[in-house]
Amino acid sequence: MTYESTVPGELGEPAVRAAASAPAAAPRRRTEREKGAIPEPGAVTIVVPTFNESANIRELLHRITESVPARLPCEVVFVDDSTDDTPEVIREAARSCPYPVTVLHRDTPAGGLGGAVVEGIRAATSDWIVVMDGDLQHPPSLVPELVAAGERTHAGLVVASRYIKGGSRAGLAGGYRVAVSRGATWLTKTLFPRRLRGISDPMSGFFAIRRSVVTADVLKPLGYKILLETAVRARPRQVTEVPFVFQDRFAGESKSTAQEGMRFLRHLAGLRTASPVARMVVFGLIGATGFLPNLAALWALTAAGMHYLPAEIVANQFGVAWNFLLIEHLCFRDRRQHRHWWDRAGRFALLANADLVLRIPLIALFVGRFGMTALGATALALVTTFVLRFVSTEALVYLPRKGERTGNTTAAETGRHAGSRTARRTS
Repeated sequence: MTYESTVPGELGEPAVRAAASAPAAAPRRRTEREKGAIPEPGAVTIVVPTFNESANIRELLHRITESVPARLPCEVVFVDDSTDDTPEVIREAARSCPYPVTVLHRDTPAGGLGGAVVEGIRAATSDWIVVMDGDLQHPPSLVPELVAAGERTHAGLVVASRYIKGGSRAGLAGGYRVAVSRGATWLTKTLFPRRLRGISDPMSGFFAIRRSVVTADVLKPLGYKILLETAVRARPRQVTEVPFVFQDRFAGESKSTAQEGMRFLRHLAGLRTASPVARMVVFGLIGATGFLPNLAALWALTAAGMHYLPAEIVANQFGVAWNFLLIEHLCFRDRRQHRHWWDRAGRFALLANADLVLRIPLIALFVGRFGMTALGATALALVTTFVLRFVSTEALVYLPRKGERTGNTTAAETGRHAGSRTARRTS
């Protein structure tokens, strides 16, 4: 990836600092603060992920310039995955912007829009980070209010919500998108009732978060719902909301697709199975569904004339393959990079078949040594081997090898990123 910074020569960073500490503004700020009317604002980094948004850039920077007061030190960071001339348009438009403007262009858009936001968080230098889209459906005029609301309530996260009094989803085009948005909101709040308490609009892409609250390395986004990722993994203690009216696009077309919808569902599954207990529950549910392909294969093989004992051994492998595919995508999606797929598949198959070998001796032990009934011994053996299988699968198949990083970026990736970034300033 390439890292490019554009700082206007006349209105660059020194000009912003001067404006922030201008003598005319300082007395007014102190007076209002003493009265308790307006809290002292913190500096803000506006992070804007973009993908082919060249037609919106000039208007976006113009509205940010009009909306953000000089007393609020500001920088704008564009994280760009475009295949058009968006980076060039940003550099040109930045020359008339009174704030520092940075363009971080990614050759490989890892993590989609959410991954772009994480890159922006890493590049941010301010007390507050405001995340917003580049298509002007998120009004820049609300940026100061998001920061002020956070300072006023001492919140770590401030969400611009379409679903509280004063807000509206008017900019959602068509009944289909409205239905999808409402369904996704209901689903996420059902899956995360405690983590999303106080957030009426978890699908919002417009929010402000304190830099001290979020660490980029804990975020593992997949797709475009970065607020959900941030709220669940960063776990800010105090959350407040500000109403906003979702606007019509200024130019261009929506990037929302069915593929993004599938990425969102996979993202939900990954977030929901982040804790060991949740992973174990999902692991067990997936294991239960494995009986279906197992029984179907057993019926087909015996119907073809195979003896039931070797047929069961072969049929069991169909259940193992089914379980492996689901577990890969629903339980351990974010840990697959630690081993090659064939290594993971082989280890998983060995553990799954060892479960069968271990279960019979356990049943015999429980009946012969402890005097249990055959039914009770079988049930206890199933529970025991299930727990052992889950722990073994996590430890031997999906945990990173010794010496590997467990964060969002591996050591090799960090080296590649560091080596491929080049800084450039123009005036």
